[in-house]
Amino acid sequence: MTYEKYTQTNSHHGIPRYARNAAFALITAAFLVACDKPSEETAMKNISKPTLTVTIASPTMQPMPASLSANGTVTAWQEAIIGPEVNGLRVTELLVNVGDRVRKGQALAVFSRDSVANDLRLAEAALHEASAAAVEAKADGDRARNLRGSGSLSDQRVQQLLTQEQTAQARVESAQAQLASQQLKQSQTTLRAPDDGVISARSASVGAVPVQGTEMFRLIRQGRLEWRGEFTASELEYIQPGQKVQITSPAGKVLHGHVRLAAPTVDATSRRGIAYVDIDRSEDKGAQPIRPGAYVRGELTTGTQQTMVVPQSAVVARDGFHLVFVVGKELHVSQRKVQIGRLVGDRQEILSGIQQTDQLVSSGGAFLTDGDTVQLGTKSASAPTRSAKPAQR
Repeated sequence: MTYEKYTQTNSHHGIPRYARNAAFALITAAFLVACDKPSEETAMKNISKPTLTVTIASPTMQPMPASLSANGTVTAWQEAIIGPEVNGLRVTELLVNVGDRVRKGQALAVFSRDSVANDLRLAEAALHEASAAAVEAKADGDRARNLRGSGSLSDQRVQQLLTQEQTAQARVESAQAQLASQQLKQSQTTLRAPDDGVISARSASVGAVPVQGTEMFRLIRQGRLEWRGEFTASELEYIQPGQKVQITSPAGKVLHGHVRLAAPTVDATSRRGIAYVDIDRSEDKGAQPIRPGAYVRGELTTGTQQTMVVPQSAVVARDGFHLVFVVGKELHVSQRKVQIGRLVGDRQEILSGIQQTDQLVSSGGAFLTDGDTVQLGTKSASAPTRSAKPAQR
């Protein structure tokens, strides 16, 4: 077959088949290259593009209050039981009620005085009689002393007159004692407060005839309350008189106090001991800041300690854990689980999980996931050390 015939036989519209195949292969290769090139560029952009612009901060060490927390009961510092000192007297008047503030010596109740007044008058009359007899006996005794040895009176008679003088004087003193006793009973017909304080209970009623020593009132002496915190034996070793305590009332009010005494013994059953804390009375504005019998929580400051803190915004709560994001090489972040402590101002105490040399995302961490790439903004300055109320653990 001649070349001309081959060309005519294997061509399409005058284009040889081998030429068409070659052109198709070139077009296909160009299309594949065109399709792959944008995909590679997109992947490169996704790898290098930062997820978020963040600020970073480093953990710092700052002094924070070291504290112990415990529960305990609020009780009266001392509670006085007030009752009658005289038997057989009827209550005629009650002058105070539960919750009243009283002063030392203030009248609380009044008893019937009729029988006591009669006994007092009898004692006064007996004293007058004894005094008159003593005057006469003294005159006889003076004469006996003057006539002693003159022979006018025998020695026996002189001694008798002198003895009568002494006896009369003794009767006067006895009558004076009886009168003083009746005067004391008369003063006891008014029941008085033994100290300043608050009436916490009243069991008396008008018309009753209470027996001597029967409880009629209870008095919180000086209005002083104390919190008895229950601590373990090991915690008691850190408690010293004078340490400051914060107590939270059932209504959420924070009261202040100081340790008066740590118990010298530990209960053999519970293995706990008591810290006696005087509640500050300066916060008492005319009403009890907290009531005896309340079972409340308190926090005792034992000193200060250096602890690691980070900005509060650096800690993210997620899935029941507390996380921070550490910025590593090539600005990739890795999440770390941390154990947090107290919150002081805007600084969060970190107990474990990071090192002081770590660089942390201080803001924006809530939008990050493990392995993200970030872009750095201005580095967060460490907050100045300051005192603040420690939050409970």
